Amino acid sequence: MLRDLTDSEARAALPLKWGAVPEGTIPAWVAEMDFAPPPAVTAALTAAVGRGMLGYSAFPGTAQPADLDAAFRGFAERHWGWDVPLDSSTPVGDVVAGLRLALDELCPPGPVVVPLPCYPPFREVVALAGREAAYVGLDPDHDHDDRAAAALDLAAVERHLEAGARTVLLCHPHNPLGRVAHRAELEALRELVRAHGARVLVDEIHAPLVLPGQERFVPYLSVDPEAVLVTSHSKAFGTPGLHAAQIVLMDPDETRRLRSVPVPANHGHSGLGMVAGSAAWRDSDLWLHALRSRLRVNAEDLGELVAEHLPQARLCPLEATYLAWLDLRAYGVADPAAAALEHGVRLAPGHDYQPGLEGHVRLNIATSEKRLVQVVERLAAALT
Repeated sequence: MLRDLTDSEARAALPLKWGAVPEGTIPAWVAEMDFAPPPAVTAALTAAVGRGMLGYSAFPGTAQPADLDAAFRGFAERHWGWDVPLDSSTPVGDVVAGLRLALDELCPPGPVVVPLPCYPPFREVVALAGREAAYVGLDPDHDHDDRAAAALDLAAVERHLEAGARTVLLCHPHNPLGRVAHRAELEALRELVRAHGARVLVDEIHAPLVLPGQERFVPYLSVDPEAVLVTSHSKAFGTPGLHAAQIVLMDPDETRRLRSVPVPANHGHSGLGMVAGSAAWRDSDLWLHALRSRLRVNAEDLGELVAEHLPQARLCPLEATYLAWLDLRAYGVADPAAAALEHGVRLAPGHDYQPGLEGHVRLNIATSEKRLVQVVERLAAALT
């Protein structure tokens, strides 16, 4: 069901991830998987291209992606027990474009609370929207064996809300920490933002990637229907180049208002991307099960490899995503990603996710067993 791409196949299929490194260097930096896409997605795209479906997608205000909406609602009910209202999705080009649109059109004026470390475009999109970022930092020295230590600091969030922040930008599951918030944490955040007239803007692009053995994922909108959800099938099903994401709102009036924005404010969503999304959400459950099982094995293998080759490293427990977070400061190298690149592996440096943070890397484990071993061995050679 899940097929590893060869190096040559990966280089042809993933021009950003593999094209950014010379032959012989293993790319484990950007969030793309070295696996062939789901067969249902490939079949749906092949059929669509065969029909000549290469034109513009419909404007959000004129015709809605009913199939995409229905497919997402079915997925949410099957996997999370969440009953999503009919016709609640509005297509956008990608999650970052959706965050920008939501900040411009749906979120109250004022600063935006951004937890650190964070996906780097979070900081950029807040600035592009003309908002001030109010950062809530995670202590980089927290005990990685204590998952509660990595929870959102609600006291710090409250201080920013009291100072005027009116939006909280939440990544759930978290990238790069790979952590999944429990229902009680989400409910506490809901009560906090409601008390201050604020709103949560949540990115749940990694929600399908909660690993086996973890508690069922709790969609944030299922506890706070006043929030704004931006999501996409792209990370879990390997289709980021097709440009299709969704803003999901519980209020039909807000959905209508969002769909009425001028086209230049919301464009770039692809018809083929929506075809892929429908096939991913509706027809790829078995493939997703195989993927999550592989990622669970890879996460366990990574733990053993790190213990063997990098015994002083601290590995954040991976509960979701295929992106592992390593604390390597014990090795005394300020930029371990740069050192690793000289030894034939490209990783994402920690300072991309939290400016000034030294000694950390993010490592993509969605690859073959052989490559994963080589990644850790080369990183160890770079640091020792």
